[in-house]
Amino acid sequence: MSVHETAFVHESAYVDDGAKIGAGTKVWHFCHVLGGAVIGERTSLGQNVVVMNGTTIGTNVKIQNNVSIYEGVELEDDVFCGPSMVFTNVMNPRSHVSRKNEYRRTLVKRGASIGANATIVCGSTLGEYCFIGAGAVVARDVPAFALMVGVPARRVGWMCQCGERLADSGSGTCAYCGSTYESRDGVVQQLSGPNLERHA
Repeated sequence: MSVHETAFVHESAYVDDGAKIGAGTKVWHFCHVLGGAVIGERTSLGQNVVVMNGTTIGTNVKIQNNVSIYEGVELEDDVFCGPSMVFTNVMNPRSHVSRKNEYRRTLVKRGASIGANATIVCGSTLGEYCFIGAGAVVARDVPAFALMVGVPARRVGWMCQCGERLADSGSGTCAYCGSTYESRDGVVQQLSGPNLERHA
């Protein structure tokens, strides 16, 4: 077990040998971090979070209560996981059939937000700064900056890096932070943006 001296682990939490927890990270009540898990700096695990062996969680990630990070899931920096959202790692689970060699990778890219009670079906990649609405079910790749809602999830708009909704076209300037975007062939790209620290 490698827990940085500035990390906080609540007395009710379990951190197994072989886990790595970075500086300033907080592990709250009733969490379980298994050996082989790697958690970056300034990350927060809310109550009753499980982080399985072989998973990677980046820097400044916020994982709210009752979330399980299963093997095969990778969260890049600045990801937000809302309360009780769900990841999976097997497409066709059966209690009596072992499919540990069939885990599918799920990648959540930098800055993505996943709303409360959303479900992310394994094998999906969530693009940078996408926004998954509460209760949505995502079963395919999500473009960067996309706003996804519903069951199954569908794109209904675009979101700025700062978390405000953009024009339906995806092109233009965010009214909140002044970042500018361009949309071409269904792909939204950020062209410029101020330092967002002041909006944190």
